[in-house]
Amino acid sequence: MANESAYDVIVIGSGAGGGTLVHNLAPSGKRILLLERGDYVRREKENWDPTAVNLDGRYQTKEVWKDARGRDLHPHTNYAVGGNTKFYGAALFRLRKEDFGEIRHHGGISPAWPVAYDEMEPYYTRAERMYHVHGEHGEDPTDPYASEPYPHPAVSHEPRLQHLAEDFARSGLKPFHTPLGIQIDEKNPNRSQCIRCGTCDGFPCLVRAKADAQVLAVDPALEFPNVTLLTNAFVERLETIPSGRAVSKVIVRRNGGREEYSAGVVVVSAGAINSAALLLRSANDRHPNGLANRSGVVGRHYMGHVNSILMAVSKCPNPTIFQKTLSVNDFYFGDEDFPYPMGHISFVGKLDGATLSAGAPAIAPGFTLDLMARHSLDFWLTSEDLPDPENRV
Repeated sequence: MANESAYDVIVIGSGAGGGTLVHNLAPSGKRILLLERGDYVRREKENWDPTAVNLDGRYQTKEVWKDARGRDLHPHTNYAVGGNTKFYGAALFRLRKEDFGEIRHHGGISPAWPVAYDEMEPYYTRAERMYHVHGEHGEDPTDPYASEPYPHPAVSHEPRLQHLAEDFARSGLKPFHTPLGIQIDEKNPNRSQCIRCGTCDGFPCLVRAKADAQVLAVDPALEFPNVTLLTNAFVERLETIPSGRAVSKVIVRRNGGREEYSAGVVVVSAGAINSAALLLRSANDRHPNGLANRSGVVGRHYMGHVNSILMAVSKCPNPTIFQKTLSVNDFYFGDEDFPYPMGHISFVGKLDGATLSAGAPAIAPGFTLDLMARHSLDFWLTSEDLPDPENRV
């Protein structure tokens, strides 16, 4: 009888990394265990309720972290089958070719990666197929080389966004269609899984049309009898053999009890923060600073998006429902006046009064926020942290 706690491969985390990996390993016949600390996001009407999602934080973790000063920090993250892809805005960009090299920023240097874009390009192509990416190569002036077109055509702009794209172009900018991972068929809307709703960005998709890791990776992988998923399974630590050269046990807290699993290959794919945290709390006599951390670098140089939302309120109403189709990268690597990278400009999912109230002063009347939302163009501005060793887990 097979040892039910022994597997060929254990994958920790079911998001964009772990879910995609298991999907590709499933046909191998190897015994695979996928461990997810969260559960399935329940399909319910609150999936599309801005108050429940954005104000009440219905699907966010309730755990509390500590910041560098020891103060409570409430992380804006979710634990679920599919990871944070259940809630992302479905924008699926490739890094630019230059991003893999050394880049000089106004605040310092972003060192080169140990791999080049050309090595990653075939995997980008496979991922775009798997996650149903819609787009058009060549519109974006910073676009890197692609060996194949996007598997699906770009998602069209609604009239207000189309007008803005034309205004941008007349001003000398090069707007382009945001590459989106959604299961939409604009030629046959009656058969389209995606309905272009206003609750995509930041919301779980009630109709399973968003290209998330649960729908397109984990669920198909579970159709193979050799793949097992355990939910609500928090990996407490990894234990090693006496020499410290291999992982012998994966220690899991689940349903109030302690469980142990083993595998020839253990993959840690729990996201940038929680992967580092797991390796650090797995310290032992052979690895006093945590696993794979002889250098002391694990958990350091953390880089996160530096995001801002800019609302441009106009006399002209903005009746757009699905707003996340337009992007601008003209300033991605800087311009003549500021020769340093300035980041990416796109759009957030259409804002509403309830969502605005989460960040508005308490005295702001609701009708004012509703009116602003009906007339606003809601820009999403993205830049990046530099890899500072003191920005760490």
